[in-house]
Amino acid sequence: MPAAKVIARLIGPVFVVIGVGILLNAAFYAELVAEAVQVPALVYIYGLMMLVAGLATLNAYRAWTRDWRVIITVLGWLSVIGGVIRIVLPQLVTRLATATIGTPLVLIVAAAIVFVVGGYLSFEGYRR
Repeated sequence: MPAAKVIARLIGPVFVVIGVGILLNAAFYAELVAEAVQVPALVYIYGLMMLVAGLATLNAYRAWTRDWRVIITVLGWLSVIGGVIRIVLPQLVTRLATATIGTPLVLIVAAAIVFVVGGYLSFEGYRR
């Protein structure tokens, strides 16, 4: 099975569940993020996890194609960049998260995007 399909089968359902979870429990997730970014060790650990996940994704699949598989490459790069920013600029992450998480619309839009991307990746990953 091609690597892009395997990655889509992993990331897709996880994104769907995360999106639904946030949409159904927005206040809980807003509080979760607000508390997490105040703990420097968590910001650092999340950065390491994102960096490793992004590098693993890009090592398994990275191609700038004109089809759905480019989403895998973009998500890999976003994870790498997000991880590096959390490790190198943790204060910036805390400031940005604190400023944006207070706006409920930001969380809802982010959840909707994660849900849609996850649904699409699930569709592409599990179709024949």
